[in-house]
Amino acid sequence: MASLGGGHGLFQTLKAARRLAPEDISAIVTVADDGGSSGRLRKEFDMIPPGDLRMALVALSVRDDAEGKFWEQTLQHRFGGSGALAGHALGNLLITGLKEILGQEQAALDAVMRLTGAQGRVLPVCTEPLDIQADVSGLDDDPRVMRSVRGQVAVASTPGQVRRVSVIPENPEINPAALEAIRGADLVTLGPGSWFSSVIPHLVLPQVVRAINESDALRILVLNLNGEPGETQGFSYERHIHVLAQHAPGLHVDVVICDSASVTSESEREYLQKAARILQASMVFADVREIDEAGRASSRHDELKLAQVLSDVYVRYTHDQEPAEIEPTEEKQG
Repeated sequence: MASLGGGHGLFQTLKAARRLAPEDISAIVTVADDGGSSGRLRKEFDMIPPGDLRMALVALSVRDDAEGKFWEQTLQHRFGGSGALAGHALGNLLITGLKEILGQEQAALDAVMRLTGAQGRVLPVCTEPLDIQADVSGLDDDPRVMRSVRGQVAVASTPGQVRRVSVIPENPEINPAALEAIRGADLVTLGPGSWFSSVIPHLVLPQVVRAINESDALRILVLNLNGEPGETQGFSYERHIHVLAQHAPGLHVDVVICDSASVTSESEREYLQKAARILQASMVFADVREIDEAGRASSRHDELKLAQVLSDVYVRYTHDQEPAEIEPTEEKQG
C-alpha cells in the first residue's frame, strides 16, 4: 500500500492503513513545509523539512505497549522556553542529526524506523526541498488581479482565494523509491489533507501522476471532511475534485470516498458522481468521521472507520481477498 499526502491528513490515513497491512505500507510525503521547527531546520541545514516525515513515522508505529508510547511521546515532544531549541520537535532534531551522521535523509528515516520499531517505510516524494507557489485572487481591489504567494505557510494562511499552485523548482528530482512504491502497490491512497499544500503538490509532479496511472493498484482518493481556512474555505466536495483534476490533467483514480453524513441529498451525490467521472472514478459514500467522547462530530477522519472502508472497498473492487477483520484498540489518536 502506498499513501500520498502530508501533515495530519496523511497521519490519519496511515493510522488506518497500519490496521490492514502494517509491514507493507509506504508513506510518500510532501517536502514543502517551510514553517515552525521544520522550516528552521530546512533553512539552517539545507535539508528536506522533517516535520511531515516525523508525523508519518509516528503514525506507522504499531506498538501499543509502554515502549511504543514512549517513542511516540519522544518523537512528538516539543521544547518549551524561549531559547534556541524552543518550538523544535525532538523527532525533527533526531532526523536531522541522523541525516548528518548517515549522509542521507532516507537513511536517517530508515534508522528511526528501526529504532522505534515502526513498520512500513517513510519516503519523501522528492530528494530536495520544494517551495509551493500559488496564484491568489482577492488580495487586490480588483478581484480579477492575481498575486503570487510563495511558501507553504503563506499559501495556507493567505486571506485571498488560492486558484492554482505549482512547485519550485519546476522539475525537481523525484525519489525513485517513491515511484517504485507507487508502481508496486496493491492500493494507492491520495488525501485527505490540506488540498493545496499537502495533496495537490504531489500531483503537479508529472512523474508521480504517471506512476499512479501506470500502477495496477486500486487508486483511492479520500475527500476532506470540511473546507480549510486559508485554502479551501467554502469549497464544495465537488469543487475539491474539480480543482484536483485541473492540477493533474489525465490523472486516473478508481474510487473517491466521501463522508456519507456530509452529503445526504440525492442531487448533491449525483453532482459528485459526475465530478468523479472526470477522474474515471466511482463514488463511495461511507461514515468516516470521528466522533469525540462527548458525541460531537470531529474534523478528523476516524482511523478505525476509514480502515474498514478501505478494506471493504478494496475487496469489492478486486475480489481477491477476504475483508480485513479490524478491531478497535485502546490507543488514543494523536
